[in-house]
Amino acid sequence: VEEQRARWERKRSRTAKELLETEHKYLDHLDLVVTFFVTILKAKRTLKPAVLETIFGPLESIYSASQALSYHLERGNLALGLENFCQNLELYGHYAENLEQANKTLKEQLRKNKSFQRFKKLQESRPQFQGRKLEDLLPLPLQRLHQYKHFLRDLLENTSPDSAECQKLTKAVKSVSEVSRWVQDIIRERENSLQLLRVQKLLKGQKTQVLTPGRWYIREGWLLVVPSKGEELKHRMFFLFSDIFIATKPCHPLHLLNSKKLACQAVYPLHQCVVDKVFGHTKSQGGLLSLSFPHKTLLLMSSDQEDIDDWYRSLTAAVRYASV
Repeated sequence: VEEQRARWERKRSRTAKELLETEHKYLDHLDLVVTFFVTILKAKRTLKPAVLETIFGPLESIYSASQALSYHLERGNLALGLENFCQNLELYGHYAENLEQANKTLKEQLRKNKSFQRFKKLQESRPQFQGRKLEDLLPLPLQRLHQYKHFLRDLLENTSPDSAECQKLTKAVKSVSEVSRWVQDIIRERENSLQLLRVQKLLKGQKTQVLTPGRWYIREGWLLVVPSKGEELKHRMFFLFSDIFIATKPCHPLHLLNSKKLACQAVYPLHQCVVDKVFGHTKSQGGLLSLSFPHKTLLLMSSDQEDIDDWYRSLTAAVRYASV
C-alpha cells in the first residue's frame, strides 16, 4: 500500500509540475493578446467597443482565471486552485460560441479598417510574438481546454481514493468534461454547416435545398449506377446526409458558368429506404448495393471492396437514424 501511495505521489507531482509549466506558457501567449491588442486597442479606440468585444470575446476574463489558477498551482494549492477555476469554465464555452463570428469580424476589419491593419502588422512584428499572428493565438483557449481534461484525469488517477482531494478532483474532471463536450458540439456543428454550404455551392441552381436545420452531412463519393434495362453503367456522384441521399452528375465541361458544378438528378428520402448488399459479402472485387424506395430501386456498384463496405455501413446507419 505504501509503495502504491509513493508511486501515485510521484506521478501526481510530475503531472502537477507539467500542468504548471504549460499553464505558464499558455499565460504568456494570452498575455500577448491582452497586452498588445486588447488593452492598447481599448486605449487607442482603433476599433469600436462592440467590434472589440466580438473579436476577443471573454478573453480577458479567461486570462484572469488562468492567472488565479497559476497562482494557486505555484503555491501547491492544487485542489483549491482547480475548484475556483471550475467556476469560470463557462467562459470557455462562450468563447467557443463566439469564435466563428470573431474570425469573421477580424477579417472584415482587416479589409475595411486600414489603421487596424497597420496596428496589427506592427504588433505582430514585435520580438515577443516570434512570428506568430493574432489568428494563431485566438484559438488557444480551446486547445488548452482539451489539455486541461487530460491533465485533470491523470491527476485523479494518481490521487488516493480516500483522500480529501479526490472528491474535489472528481468534481473538476466532471466540470471540464461537460464544458469540453459543449465546445466539441459547437465545433462539430460549425464543421457540419461548412460541409452543407460547400455541397450547396457545388450543385447547379438553387432548386435542391441542402442547407436545412437539423441536417447532418455524412459522406460523398462516386458510384456506378446499374440501370434496370441493359444500358451501360453510369458514373454518378452521391451525397449522403442524415435524412436524404442525393444523386448528381457532372455538368458539361464547356458550360460557361457550371463547368465545375454538379446537376442534381434525384433526392431520395432515407426514412423510406431499405438497404441490402446484393453481393460483396466476400472479399471479391467490390460489390453491389440495392437501395429500395417506395417508387424506385437503385443498384449501386463499386469495384473497391472497402469503399462499398463503407457505403453500406454509412447508409445503414443513416437509414436507421432517419427512421427513428
